[in-house]
Amino acid sequence: MTLSFRQLFLCSLVSALGLVSVLPYSNSANAAVGGCPTPALSRFQRHKVVRGETLESIAQRYNLIPTTIIGMNPALQNGAAAAVGSVLQIPPYNGIVVEVPRGETWRQVAAQYKIRADSLFEVNGCQQNPRIVFVPGVNWSPNGVVTKSPLPSDAGTPNRASLSGYPLAQVATVGLAYGWQINPATGEVFFHSGVDLLSPVGTNVQAIAPGTVAFASDQGSYGKLVIINHSGGFQSRYAQLDSIKVTVGQQVKKGDLLGTVGTSGKPTSTQPHLHFEVRSSSSLGWVAQDPKAYLKK
Repeated sequence: MTLSFRQLFLCSLVSALGLVSVLPYSNSANAAVGGCPTPALSRFQRHKVVRGETLESIAQRYNLIPTTIIGMNPALQNGAAAAVGSVLQIPPYNGIVVEVPRGETWRQVAAQYKIRADSLFEVNGCQQNPRIVFVPGVNWSPNGVVTKSPLPSDAGTPNRASLSGYPLAQVATVGLAYGWQINPATGEVFFHSGVDLLSPVGTNVQAIAPGTVAFASDQGSYGKLVIINHSGGFQSRYAQLDSIKVTVGQQVKKGDLLGTVGTSGKPTSTQPHLHFEVRSSSSLGWVAQDPKAYLKK
């Protein structure tokens, strides 16, 4: 796979002018869709090189590989050292910046670079039709070939057997499954990061496993949201609640009451439901997993 001239030109503009000034969709680039991470393109940093620093030491400081920094800074692409006083563009992860052809979908971009479509979607703030995106886990190469090289922190994949349970007292009908779906309200294709379990408003919501409450408040489209961090690098999320019965820092056991089903936030399913997610820790943050593998009654 080769990098086009336009891709190299994008990186040149990123380095010379800064990201926001060159992005045609800068307003949307600076704000994630509710419930999604801040877009990677809005998380670039600038590093001013000081005496004694090398490209390798700078890369190590930001948990990157040197070729990532070279790819984002064309002045380094002829083999030149990082000059003292120069300012480098530093991305949040290893990856490259690419322009998305008009009409191309998230699945096509992800397939082209052989990465998970949902990870690409969330890393870019869950925007529906961005023109310029950050592709994580893909490394720039001087000969124009892009390669994949996961960060060391990707090596420890959580064991799904360590997390198992059900967030409601009774098994519920799935109103909207995990994965790429059509929004029943707008007709748009979007990535659904969890599963909607149909249940009447006021139904008790319980922890699927022991853990620590990491969040318990309102959060954008999630509405009233409870997040629990579990051992083994897992996290469970319970959203669109009517009420919250726990506080941040509280230790909970499997089956403990967390809140009640509601319709807060911006629910996708039209019927009352619990929006439930399972996420695992990775170098890209908390990455959504298919909850079906963890829902056991």
